[in-house]
Amino acid sequence: MSLTPQQLERYARHIMLREVGGPGQQALRDSYAVMIGAGALGGPAAMYLAAAGIGALKIIDDDTVSLSNLQRQVLFATPDVGRLKTEVATEKLNALNPDVKIMADATRLTRENAWSLVAGADIVIDGSDSFATRFAVNEVCHRLGRPLVSGAVGRWSAQVSCFKSGATKGKPIAERLPCYRCLVSEMPESEETCAMVGVVGPLTGIVGARMALEAVKEIADAGQSMAGRLWLFDGLSGESRTVTLKADPACAVCGDPE
Repeated sequence: MSLTPQQLERYARHIMLREVGGPGQQALRDSYAVMIGAGALGGPAAMYLAAAGIGALKIIDDDTVSLSNLQRQVLFATPDVGRLKTEVATEKLNALNPDVKIMADATRLTRENAWSLVAGADIVIDGSDSFATRFAVNEVCHRLGRPLVSGAVGRWSAQVSCFKSGATKGKPIAERLPCYRCLVSEMPESEETCAMVGVVGPLTGIVGARMALEAVKEIADAGQSMAGRLWLFDGLSGESRTVTLKADPACAVCGDPE
């Protein structure tokens, strides 16, 4: 189905890009994304994906808005304190772009429910701050063969990557793409959340926008995927670098069985 006149106007700046064009915008319109977390990373990522014209977006978050969120979680405002983040996100994103079908699930993603929450998605974006959640999302994305865009922040530093290990299952190890567990093999003994160590607010917007950018690239098949690469950013120095990630043959998720 072709884009409507209103959609052609709304997405004109995308459509004039050679790497997106009409086919890429139609791919965005026909795609279904799942966003894990509606907070500091998921909020701006969801806003940019909705603005970009993603067809359907499910937001999974069981938290309510607190006053301490407002230093960085730009999807929310002071009157939203105490409300479910998914409820506020649905209202804000519907107002931003009525074309997008917003679905909200006010639950916490776990290993037990991850499959049912993610099944059917074309792409998953993980903005959670829990390694247990990241491990669960990574495992189900690998099994389903879905790309996973993952971001993390702490204090002044950040990282973003895309994991597509499910697309290379069964290939020789040298030809496989890594999964998140190839990067973080074991659950850390202690978990440092933003509530524990702090985070500078604007950094989360940079990372959320970068996550949305990588998701748009994956859906529109534009540019070079971040699969197999990790982007690292230091907010204090303003410097960034990209490192290569390799599949781990001993990985508990995508490695060779013993």
